[in-house]
Amino acid sequence: MIDAPESLCFPGRWGNRQPRPVPDGMTEIRAPITGNVWKVLVAVGDAVRVDDVVAILESMKLEIPVEAESAGIVLRVLVSVGEPVGEDDAMFELG
Repeated sequence: MIDAPESLCFPGRWGNRQPRPVPDGMTEIRAPITGNVWKVLVAVGDAVRVDDVVAILESMKLEIPVEAESAGIVLRVLVSVGEPVGEDDAMFELG
């Protein structure tokens, strides 16, 4: 048996990721999977609640919703339509 924490295939999905430092009171919304940004559904200044869909990624011909894990106001949009993102890349900053 391999002695490894959680999952070797999806380390960021199981709590092993090291978050990028952000100023106090800010959080990030990160890409759940590698893909291309298909739609951005929020803009700077928009209020989001937990589980709001803020963007849609396209990966292997599937549409993957990106949901907010916390509530806040969108301070920065870090991606644009058509841009490739990797799993766990920061997409939005909330304050």
